[in-house]
Amino acid sequence: MDARRTGLGLAGGLVALGLSPLMLAQGLYVRRTVPTLPEPEGPRQGELGQGPELRVLIVGDSSAAGVGAEYQEQALSGRLAEALARDFRVSWLLVAQSGFTTQEVIDHLQVVTPQVWDVALSVTGVNDATSGCRPKAFLARQKRLVTLLRHRFQVKRVVLSGLPPMHRFPSLPQPLRWYLGARAQALDAALERWAGLQPVCDYLPLNFDMDVEDMADDGFHPGPKVYEQWGQAVAEVIKAKMA
Repeated sequence: MDARRTGLGLAGGLVALGLSPLMLAQGLYVRRTVPTLPEPEGPRQGELGQGPELRVLIVGDSSAAGVGAEYQEQALSGRLAEALARDFRVSWLLVAQSGFTTQEVIDHLQVVTPQVWDVALSVTGVNDATSGCRPKAFLARQKRLVTLLRHRFQVKRVVLSGLPPMHRFPSLPQPLRWYLGARAQALDAALERWAGLQPVCDYLPLNFDMDVEDMADDGFHPGPKVYEQWGQAVAEVIKAKMA
C-alpha cells in the first residue's frame, strides 16, 4: 500500500462511483499531507538457517516491501525468514513495490526470471480497494495471481495475507476512514471465502494488534513490531503446511 497513491487512486475511485465530494476532498488531502516513506534498505533475497530446504517467494505491495521499517531485517521478509530459519534452510526472494495493485503484481511477475519456489506469500489488496476494485474483479485478479505463481514459479502453496483494518488507520479522516475500511473489509471477506475453497491456498487474517504507536510515522503502514507479529504468523501457517 502507498498512502500518497491511495489519495490519488481513491480520488479516481470516488469520482467513478459518484460518491461524496467531501470524501473526494479528503482523498486529495491525504495525498498532499501524508508523508511518503521509502522502502527499507537491505537485501531482497538470501539464505538463512539450517534444516530441510524451503524456498519462499514474497510478492506484493508496499507492506510486502517493508515500508515502515528502516531495514529489511525489521520488515516482513526479514521477520518471516528469521522465523522460518529456526526449522528450515530458507531461500527467499522479495518481489514487491509500493503502490502495486494485484494486477500490477501479476504484470511485474511476468518479467521476473522463473525459478522454483515451494511456497509464496502474497500481500495485496489495499491498492485494489482504494482504486475502486469490486470484490468480483478482485477475486478474478487473485485467481490469475495464484495461477501464475503455480505455473510460472511451480509454487506448491500460496499464503494469501488478508487486508489490514483500514477503518483504524489514524492518517485517514472520517468519513473517508469509514469508507475505505468498508471497502477493505468487503475485499477481505471475499478473499477469505475464496481462499477457503482453494486446496493450495491458505488465508491469513491480519487480526493482531495494530495500535497507533505500533504503526509507521505515516499512520498508514505497519511498524517493526507489527511486521514481527506478521512474519511469525505467516511462518506458523507455512510450518503447519510444509513441515
